Amino acid sequence: MKMAIQPKGIPPQFDSASDFSEGLALVSVENKYGYIDKTGKVVIKATEGMSALAPFSGGLAIVQIGSAYSCLNPKGDLLENIYFDRISKFSEGVAAVKVGSQYGYINKSGKVVITPQFVLADRFSEKLAAVKVNDKYGYIDPTGMMAIAPQYEDAWKFSEGFAPVRVGKRWGYLSKSKAVNIQPIYDGAFDFSGSLARVRMGDRWGYINHQGSPVIAIQFSFASDFFQGLATVQLNQKWGYINATGKIVIPPKFEIAANFSQGLAAVQIDGKWGYINPDGTLVVKSKFDNAGLFSEGLARVQIDDKWGYISRTDILEG
Repeated sequence: MKMAIQPKGIPPQFDSASDFSEGLALVSVENKYGYIDKTGKVVIKATEGMSALAPFSGGLAIVQIGSAYSCLNPKGDLLENIYFDRISKFSEGVAAVKVGSQYGYINKSGKVVITPQFVLADRFSEKLAAVKVNDKYGYIDPTGMMAIAPQYEDAWKFSEGFAPVRVGKRWGYLSKSKAVNIQPIYDGAFDFSGSLARVRMGDRWGYINHQGSPVIAIQFSFASDFFQGLATVQLNQKWGYINATGKIVIPPKFEIAANFSQGLAAVQIDGKWGYINPDGTLVVKSKFDNAGLFSEGLARVQIDDKWGYISRTDILEG
């Protein structure tokens, strides 16, 4: 049996660090921010006045300049004349922006493509976006036309053809046929992933399918979405993993457990973090004070008060 290893990567040296996204990660040292590549080299330095920087998404990174928000491109250049009161991540080519008290959408050139007119606006998913008009939520299409009339107390994005919506105090699911196909009986409802969605009734969690039928009984103190065929669940104050049939494949024995990513999951044992494989075997020693998901071959880890990165490649070879 192979022993847990200590993989190489980028040594801990940062005061904060994000997951890698589009080849870059946001880091800080003594309140100075920048973006590093996978060798640890700073390739974009934040200029004076920039704050509240975000990781790259859709080829752009959101930054705050004074009280306004703009975007950086991968060369570190600010997009010209793009200053809004708020900008969300780009999704399906557009991003929600706030102008005054209203939300609209811009494209990646910064051009307003849907006039600010909504109380709130979510990102586009499956060519629809949830928006709030007065005190109700509905959905618009990419042209800004109302595709599903505002009628819900709350609404989330579509996934696998369904969107969680709140009717009164209860959550159900709306399909793209514009009908509430899964009746609002839940205290919480979340995205579909792998044809299953986690739902909450009271303080217990379980899973339903596209037909709204219970597939995994509502029984857990907490449950996550499925990632790479497994979901984290909490029972008796310990965390473990189930498969899509509800079978416990890694017994609840961890203090905290994160989602699987690139075949590994971070878990906490005796106050320290390491990584397990889908068999539940500890393949990276639990020695970190904090740990993130693997993304683009690297995972951020903390030792004492400094962050660095470990490499997935070293674990494959270990």
